[in-house]
Amino acid sequence: LGVISAAVWIWAFAYLWLGAFATLEESVYFSMVMFTTLGLGDVLLPKDWRILAGMEAANGFLNFGLLSALFIEALRLVRLNQVKVSRRRED
Repeated sequence: LGVISAAVWIWAFAYLWLGAFATLEESVYFSMVMFTTLGLGDVLLPKDWRILAGMEAANGFLNFGLLSALFIEALRLVRLNQVKVSRRRED
């Protein structure tokens, strides 16, 4: 959750720095909607920066996939260690 939050805030500050949004709240809201690939469409980027919305959505999609894979691998390793401990106790 920390990695995702950090990424959303980095995108939000980039939008703010580019002048795409007037307020930090609007920038963070748009970033959260795009990063999670929700794409509500109630807040839109100016035409000059519209390509960034797709880039952020792709970035978010890849980040969620990577974090999910890391989580599953961690669970797999924990389970393997549990099986090893269980087998040692049986011996």
